[in-house]
Amino acid sequence: SSVSEFLLLALADTRQLQLLHFWLLLGIYLAALLGNGLISTAVACDHRLHTPMYFFLLNLALLDLGCISTTLPKAMANALWDTRHISYAGCAAQVFFFVFFLSAECCVLTIMSYDRYIAICK
Repeated sequence: SSVSEFLLLALADTRQLQLLHFWLLLGIYLAALLGNGLISTAVACDHRLHTPMYFFLLNLALLDLGCISTTLPKAMANALWDTRHISYAGCAAQVFFFVFFLSAECCVLTIMSYDRYIAICK
């Protein structure tokens, strides 16, 4: 037989803890959106920040937004609506995008460290 959906493990069994997890995840998600959005806006709007270091910081903020937006909305929906199902295609998409954003973040961090190395040594 083929697999069409997966069952996710619940963070908590009681409804009050599920709602608490929803509000905590929502707070974390909004804080990440606000922080990375402010970084992106500041770098994009201020022409003095158009240097390589801030360009990489902008890319890192955008990758972080993509990474956190891959998993947290589904986790919040599961906690709020007391569901535990995810389709096979949805799970594959989440894993693909999460791995893509994390590997891109590692590459950008590597490039940023090499940029700082060059700036210090030269």
